[in-house]
Amino acid sequence: MTSCHTPSAISSALKTTAPKAQSALPDALVNFDSQPDSAYVRQPVVQGLFACSSATVWRMVKRGTLPAPRKLSERVTAWNVGALRQALAAAVI
Repeated sequence: MTSCHTPSAISSALKTTAPKAQSALPDALVNFDSQPDSAYVRQPVVQGLFACSSATVWRMVKRGTLPAPRKLSERVTAWNVGALRQALAAAVI
């Protein structure tokens, strides 16, 4: 009797899903430390930095714990990397 939860089945499942999990991270998040302070990043990067949902990002902006984003065009909103670094430093206790 075979089971789908055998070690080899789990191992092969992890091998097939691991690259997908790595590629799910935005490049700007992976390379955040190398971005200049004048750069801008989109909302998925902010969500990754603060480990929160989209709704929480906007609640944090409303509360003032996260800097307000800048509207770069009609459909593009982004956050300044330097301002996000300051918010991250302020969040650390």
